[in-house]
Amino acid sequence: MPDFIQAADWAILHWIRENLHCGALDFLMPKLTLLGEGGAVWIVAGLALTASKKYRKHGICLLLALLAGLLICNIGLKNIVARPRPCWQEAVDLLVKNPRDYSFPSGHTWSAVTGAWVITAANRKFGWWAIPLAAALAFSRLYLFVHFPSDILSGALIGAALGLAAVGLSRKLPDKIRRVYTKKRS
Repeated sequence: MPDFIQAADWAILHWIRENLHCGALDFLMPKLTLLGEGGAVWIVAGLALTASKKYRKHGICLLLALLAGLLICNIGLKNIVARPRPCWQEAVDLLVKNPRDYSFPSGHTWSAVTGAWVITAANRKFGWWAIPLAAALAFSRLYLFVHFPSDILSGALIGAALGLAAVGLSRKLPDKIRRVYTKKRS
């Protein structure tokens, strides 16, 4: 990682730690980040979308995008880049369990941005909860000192690309597939 990015990463993390930490957020952030563990909230949202005829294609494409992100980011990039987490490099009292995988890119963030992108494309009203939740999940990773800001930014960019691809696929997915899938479930 270039020195200027690393310096900015540490400066932002230390600023958050020194200026934003409080009892209320110390209580809230671990619970919030738990929603994004393993992409759980976005997987549930994808399954919920597939249960509706109107949003089924979006749900299928969201689940496919989450699978692609898992392969690309969590299995691929994290192990190739092998960036240590900030909590591994600097002694801090963690509010969550110490993560075992590498830091780059943030899995919580790419899955949150992917989920929010597809959910909002399915119905803009759904974005009223999905977008703020995605932003809060990404911020929680900084607050909890388990990711660098550049991990979050990279995760957001990858998540946006995955979300855009999923929405594009949902628009091209023939209605025939939706009808076949619906008949099998009936």
